[in-house]
Amino acid sequence: MDNVSAKSVIIGRRYLLNFCKASTALIAFTWIFGDLSEEREQTMTTSNEKFAVEKTEEEWLQQLTPEQFRVLRKHGTERAGTSPLDKLYEPGIYSCAGCGQPLFSSETKFNSGTGWPSFYQPIEGAIATSIDKTLFMTRVEVHCSRCGGHLGHVFRDGPAPTGLRYCMNGVALNFTPAEGDNS
Repeated sequence: MDNVSAKSVIIGRRYLLNFCKASTALIAFTWIFGDLSEEREQTMTTSNEKFAVEKTEEEWLQQLTPEQFRVLRKHGTERAGTSPLDKLYEPGIYSCAGCGQPLFSSETKFNSGTGWPSFYQPIEGAIATSIDKTLFMTRVEVHCSRCGGHLGHVFRDGPAPTGLRYCMNGVALNFTPAEGDNS
């Protein structure tokens, strides 16, 4: 083997070694990341904020489906594209699946292409927000102002007139068709 070929082999092995190190770091990061997510659930559900509707964890477990409980009470996120409400554009009202409070009118719903029901404006006073600093980023979390249920997040990339995109978990919402709507 000549000198140039030997150097190429050594350089190739170094790249492979660095790739293996990076892969190991990524796997470790993912493992740690899972622990941070569990810690977040525990932290965010122990808020001292008071809401008009308050129930024990056992009462919420009896009322909600397991997926609704995970999203509304444990601040989870449903998989994109799994909610039938994402592609529903009938006239009506979207309300909190936890307490029934009206949250969004279908008049403010739009197709964001994200796989989650999206709105550019909530019903006045229906939602509250808090800063969510999990997943190594800062986002604005949206929750029901009546029961505190986690609904999703709001982003500044929505359409006019607000420029906001309320990206909601469909499992956290119930839809009531407008009266006289026969669809």
